[in-house]
Amino acid sequence: MGLDITVMIADWEWLGDVSPPERLARLRDAWYADETGLWDFDAPPVSGDWQWPQGPDAASFAVHDFPHTAGSFKAHFWAGQRWECLRGHAGPEARTDLDALLLGLIWDGPDGEAQHTDPGFFSDDPKISYGLLVARSPDRVRELASAWERSRPRLGGLREAFTEHAAAPGARVGEFHVFVGLLEGWGRVLDEASRRGWGVVGVSE
Repeated sequence: MGLDITVMIADWEWLGDVSPPERLARLRDAWYADETGLWDFDAPPVSGDWQWPQGPDAASFAVHDFPHTAGSFKAHFWAGQRWECLRGHAGPEARTDLDALLLGLIWDGPDGEAQHTDPGFFSDDPKISYGLLVARSPDRVRELASAWERSRPRLGGLREAFTEHAAAPGARVGEFHVFVGLLEGWGRVLDEASRRGWGVVGVSE
């Protein structure tokens, strides 16, 4: 099995009510709780990108669904790889803003060393923070949401360069519309989290 990812937006103040070593466990416990209704497999399928929980923590987090990824991180990884092939052929403004966006979320960068978690909020002990793939504070979310807003109108202008330098028909995120669709999903995550003043968390189980 490959790496999975579940992307959530969460109230940083709610998580901050407990100490850093307890915060990821608090989010996981709230997510797994039966009261949320998220695990009611007899319920009608969710329509749209968001799963909004029920129960006592309903106002504290939500889960975003990226369509056609089946919860796998592979699509996000390959979006980063397609950008790496494409970025040298993008205009300087598009390259600057998409670099900032993707380095902040899913792309390891040209040197493979980008970090996608803000230090200090969750525990830095890997035994406690296992599976934490993305953790962006409300301040960082606002920065990334701004990068997305600047990037969004420039995406259409990348089609030709993508087709020539990054396309791989039949492969993961090998078509331009799939690449753009994944970025738009992250844009919806950032926009909603920014609107609420929340953070973004991506976890692997």
